[in-house]
Amino acid sequence: MPASRTEVAVTQESLTPDTAAAVLALAVLGEDADGIAPLSEQVLLRVRHASTRPTHLVARLRGAGAGTADGAGALVGYLVLQPGGGERAAELVAELVVHPAHRRHGIGRALLGAALDVVSANERRGTTLKIWAHGDRPEAAALAEHLGFVRDRILLQMRRPTSTPLPDVSVPDGVRIRTFRPGADDDAWVVLNARAFADHPEQAYVTVEDLRERQQESWFDPAGFFLAERVEDDRLVGFHWTKVHERPAPAGEVYVVGLHPDAQGTGLGLALTVTGLAHLAALGLPIVLLYADETNAGAVRMYERLGFRTHHTDVEYARRVVDRAG
Repeated sequence: MPASRTEVAVTQESLTPDTAAAVLALAVLGEDADGIAPLSEQVLLRVRHASTRPTHLVARLRGAGAGTADGAGALVGYLVLQPGGGERAAELVAELVVHPAHRRHGIGRALLGAALDVVSANERRGTTLKIWAHGDRPEAAALAEHLGFVRDRILLQMRRPTSTPLPDVSVPDGVRIRTFRPGADDDAWVVLNARAFADHPEQAYVTVEDLRERQQESWFDPAGFFLAERVEDDRLVGFHWTKVHERPAPAGEVYVVGLHPDAQGTGLGLALTVTGLAHLAALGLPIVLLYADETNAGAVRMYERLGFRTHHTDVEYARRVVDRAG
């Protein structure tokens, strides 16, 4: 860690290939240092595709340091601002990462201060700025409190070993489970997903473009993407999309499970969940993880009955920002 305070310049930038590569490398350093990814999958996709939809703020070293010939200009911090969807249209959601060797030197505070400036300068009405703290680290909590943010939402990461036995379950009568067919099922799945997550702040707004971006990722495997359809008319009524992680250690994920409202309470959700868990166990993965909102008590209880236990929590902090003109 540097002996003196790290001096940085925070600017809003477009993501050139070099800047995008530097942000992705910074995210890897953060994950290696903390054991938890500092940026969500959605953000990493936006960076890889150099999307102009979010606002990208970067912190670069001033003067001598490490990273380039004289250190100046090396990227040591990154913050992304993304608009909320639907009812969250008056919100901006942020995530950030700071180089592990340059922490506790005010970089996170500088990035968040710049984000607050962006919001107050460009929003004509009061808006809410939210920021995710992955892993609920105490330094993140202290910074959020110092800047006037309050805890607003808690996301549980739960895990179970694949060696834990799975219950015997049956698929409801009149329903069959098959795997996803890229290209053929895209539109129908997006419609089902929107119905299944009509009240969810992020998942409800997944588009066909978002789905196809994920189909280009190295982890995408249609053999682990299970769809439930009615036998009588082939109508999709549920799904379980699984994912495999290679780092920081091999693991499976209950990526997302969704049901059409008409299929709620039929036992289909449990059947789909167990189908995906059995698939991940057959791949030889030692553990399976998932994310669940703390407030979704029914889902949390079901996952606990299947042997999942909370591993860590992610916290979303919120602060209402009033524009300078108002």
